Amino acid sequence: MCAMFRWTRRNFLWQAGLAPIAGGFGSRALAAAANDRSTAKITRRTRGRIYEDLGLRPFINAAGTYTTLSACIMPSEVVAAMEEAARRHVSIPELQEAAGKRIASLVASEAALVTSGCAEALTLATAACVCGSDAEKIRRVPDTTAMKNEVIFQKSHRFGYDHAIRNVGVQVVEIETMEELDRAITSRTAMLFFLNSADHLGRIKRQEFAEIARKKGIPSLIDAAADVPPAENLTAFLKMGYDMAAFSGGKGIRGPQCSGLLLGRKDLIEAAFLNGSPHADTVGRGGKVGKEEIVGLMTAVELFLKQDHQRVWKEWENQVRSIGKAVAGIQGVESEQFVPAIANAVPHLAIKWDPAIVGLTRDEVARALREGEPRIEVRPSAGNEPRLEIAVWMLQPGEYLTVGRRCAQVLRAAVRKA
Repeated sequence: MCAMFRWTRRNFLWQAGLAPIAGGFGSRALAAAANDRSTAKITRRTRGRIYEDLGLRPFINAAGTYTTLSACIMPSEVVAAMEEAARRHVSIPELQEAAGKRIASLVASEAALVTSGCAEALTLATAACVCGSDAEKIRRVPDTTAMKNEVIFQKSHRFGYDHAIRNVGVQVVEIETMEELDRAITSRTAMLFFLNSADHLGRIKRQEFAEIARKKGIPSLIDAAADVPPAENLTAFLKMGYDMAAFSGGKGIRGPQCSGLLLGRKDLIEAAFLNGSPHADTVGRGGKVGKEEIVGLMTAVELFLKQDHQRVWKEWENQVRSIGKAVAGIQGVESEQFVPAIANAVPHLAIKWDPAIVGLTRDEVARALREGEPRIEVRPSAGNEPRLEIAVWMLQPGEYLTVGRRCAQVLRAAVRKA
């Protein structure tokens, strides 16, 4: 592979007419001049305004850890660890093994693997069940001819990210009842998949699903991408009997947004690694994870498990109450704290109003907050009922005061005059 790289680079230089100066003074002079221009441009940039210099408006995140809204802000310790990791070279396989052992020891798992997001964890977990460590099968995927290539889902657990599983070339088999699940398991079954956030939708519940997988000897995977906190979930699903559990690294754990975490059986985690980066000709090669993300997520897990979760929870509740007080007293408006049942299961505030008194829809209030100053994003909603949901767990220090003030301004200004 190295020889090919040298040849293609040399061939490119020759075809571009740069070969005569590629290793001499000319190339150094060109590089120096380009570096001077680049340095000058960076120097002119106002420190701390990188987004503004691109013509963008950053926002206060009162929505939550949504990927499209750039998820979390990493703690300074995580940023520092990533910066340190970026300064030196290291073997990625050796780093993955060492970091995996460290994370696994913290969460009582046989093994752990840092991935490029939770979706990639789903792909690698599926590939581990289909191909194992067989080099020939790994190379052939997504051609799964003559392999175990069926993954069983509950019909209600189909979701927008199951493409990550189908990337491996498997066929999804949908079932609804325990009887259908029993009949669906055959010699072609590679894996049983469970979506944790859909536990309330399916007829087979989380514990039952793990038990039937164990009884039948079929590997099982649970997707719990946004289901931390609580911290106990990092260990609960494996204790429940799931062979693998997948999490996002850039949500509640507050690691790099492009990181994910796959936990579980040692043989399956090792196979998952072989089915992805840095190994060539694998289904997961495109999901490259760098040294910075590996070290960053490892550090984030350490910090997350060390923090005083009861104290943090009380801080979130205090911020919810503060925002609620800010809108209290506005005619037709009321608020209450709620905690989502599974995903993002932390204190939120629901602000509701009488549309006959406050003449705005939910979308109009959200748009006013988004377009105002400072810009604020609130929790997405499927409907347009007069209800606004505010998440506080991604707010930076003091921002809850701004959120409360701006919500009150928008709602108060919309109260219809008698």
